[in-house]
Amino acid sequence: MIDLISIARAEADGGDLFGIFDGMFEKSSIKPDGYPDAVVWQGGNFDAGVQPVCHSLTDAFALLGTLEALDVLGLPFYAVPMWAQYRHDMDLAPLGWFGKMPCISIKWSTAGDAYVNDGKGNKVVVKGKSANAPLRTMSGVYCNVRPYGNITVVRCMPCLPYSQDRPKFGVNPDNGIVHSEMNSPGIQMAYANRLFLRLVNNTGAIGRVAMKPTQAMEDGINAGLHAWLLEGTKFDIGRQYAVNPYYEQKEEIDKIIALLPDDFKNGMQNWSGRIEQHIADTNYGLLLWDLIEKQDCIVLATDLDGDRLTDLLADVSDPLRAYGDKVLKHVGSDKNMNSLWNEMGYTTGNGRDMTSVMHRMEGPAIHEQTLGSADAMLLRILNGDETVGGTKRPYDPRIHFVLIRDAYLDANPDNTVLKDWFDAALDTFDHIYGSDRPLFLDGYKQLKESIVPWGA
Repeated sequence: MIDLISIARAEADGGDLFGIFDGMFEKSSIKPDGYPDAVVWQGGNFDAGVQPVCHSLTDAFALLGTLEALDVLGLPFYAVPMWAQYRHDMDLAPLGWFGKMPCISIKWSTAGDAYVNDGKGNKVVVKGKSANAPLRTMSGVYCNVRPYGNITVVRCMPCLPYSQDRPKFGVNPDNGIVHSEMNSPGIQMAYANRLFLRLVNNTGAIGRVAMKPTQAMEDGINAGLHAWLLEGTKFDIGRQYAVNPYYEQKEEIDKIIALLPDDFKNGMQNWSGRIEQHIADTNYGLLLWDLIEKQDCIVLATDLDGDRLTDLLADVSDPLRAYGDKVLKHVGSDKNMNSLWNEMGYTTGNGRDMTSVMHRMEGPAIHEQTLGSADAMLLRILNGDETVGGTKRPYDPRIHFVLIRDAYLDANPDNTVLKDWFDAALDTFDHIYGSDRPLFLDGYKQLKESIVPWGA
């Protein structure tokens, strides 16, 4: 077993994490394109017929959970150092290394406001904050797809209505007006729109467009690209914008179209499905109805609105079940809503397993997940009281195993033996982490003893 606490302590105390991992893993012979000096490690069983996945070694439980799962599962992997202090010291260079790895990858979003050492004895906020925006730009990411039960959200990326370009950001001292340079690459927007239409065509789900073309220039361009892509297809448009946004912004949109590959729309003439074009805000209520009625749908949104929609989806099932329990109690039923939820055919949990996939214009996908409170949970362990006197539950590392399963099955889509092995491993995990969740290190020990590593 890996001494996870020593690693956590080294991170917390500013120790030599790089030296620890450099001694723990082998140097990889694979380098990302354009980065001959990149640091890439490898480990696991490379002789068992599985395509490896690249992991980002980030912070707190994202780091420990990754190390735990890799040790338990034994799968072949690559790893790029990306914890806050290291990427700060390296002026964000590891983001480029990771973003150009030629394989399916896993990225954890953590430490968005972490303090790091500046090399002069001072504490400063880590460069790039959570590093999401610069990573997406370096990697050529154009969208993030988040499936949750019967609803899938496609978020255009970067596609943000606020500045990511710090030199162009400022506040006018005369009137206090905040100036922000919108940074929404039109090419990425076109790719995200096309993927959205492909998913609608392939799945038969309703396609919902969540934009504000009448209120935001950025969304006017986005909606215009969407309208241009619909031309010549067989999609049935239900609700639609009163003004065709392509013709409204044609001169600007044609500049983007001229930069796309000549065959960008090839084959789309046979795509079909139902598309509903909505103002972004209305989708919050619509998705509640879709969830309740189990209506399969795919939503296209900007990065900002898409983030809000997925947050809603991650949280909404718990209050719906809680309300159901109130109704059951009111009518005198002894039924439990958690049980009825599954009996009624609903598949959404509490958002804990809601993974997402970032698509790159070139190269395989990047599977992504956020651990919002991982640093606080880790501090409890380091302080010697993981449950805070029994008031907190121990950390649940299930999302690490779920995310790793998704990524490896994506990298090995036809390997049914691998899928069956993963399913059995998750069943074992759920047996160990039942209603009485073990302490983190105790759970690690039980998983290590109970799951046979791949290829062993």
